[in-house]
Amino acid sequence: DGALKMSIFEELVYQEALRRKMTIPEAKMLRAEEQFRKQFATPEEFNTLLQSEFQGSHRLLQEKIRRSLLIEQFLKTEVDDKSAISPAEVRAYYDQNPVRFQHPESFTLQTISVLPPANATADQLKEGRVRAEQALRQAKATKTDEEFGLLAEKISDDDYRVMMGQHKPIPVNQLAPQVVKALLAMHGGDVSDVIQVDQIFTIVRLQVHAPAGMTKFDDVKAQLQKELQQKKTNQLRTDLDEKLQHNAKIEEM
Repeated sequence: DGALKMSIFEELVYQEALRRKMTIPEAKMLRAEEQFRKQFATPEEFNTLLQSEFQGSHRLLQEKIRRSLLIEQFLKTEVDDKSAISPAEVRAYYDQNPVRFQHPESFTLQTISVLPPANATADQLKEGRVRAEQALRQAKATKTDEEFGLLAEKISDDDYRVMMGQHKPIPVNQLAPQVVKALLAMHGGDVSDVIQVDQIFTIVRLQVHAPAGMTKFDDVKAQLQKELQQKKTNQLRTDLDEKLQHNAKIEEM
């Protein structure tokens, strides 16, 4: 369905470009054809496509290229050129939507975890504690994120081991209270003692403790400009599609 809608949209754009008597300079046509030919390793490969897709007609190929260039030129004029977002617009959006850019207190960290079996017995929990204490001695000897991460890959039971124990920033309200208590007493690069959460034994390496606050404009402006421009582009394309279809007669065969 999406492919059909795109095909209809492009055909309507092409017809509107013809109606407006838009043209493509001959030099641009030649460059486009040259680029098209470069897709093929040999002249024979190009000729094979020419025969199979264009009945061997160079004229049909040129018409296809001209059609593509007209669609591209029309969309540039009616969508791309009109979708530009100024720095002032980006700043205004940031200032008018403060809630979006607030962030809670969070911790960025790595973990090494020992996971006893589900419904572990007292002996199994004891064994898990012993394993965790052995892991702790090795973890305390690490000096960098990479060293801790390589150890996590080797001995941790949790799923984060495949990412060197690395977690994305975690809001404080998503962490167990005993983990938060330990983290609040740590500095960046510190390794905790063994922390037991239910039946899981975890060792945490703190990387960043970010207090609650507002994300700075300079930290988001590039991504925000891209986002706003994409949103405007999508809206312009939607409006253009509706406008072109309003007076069009479309038959699906």
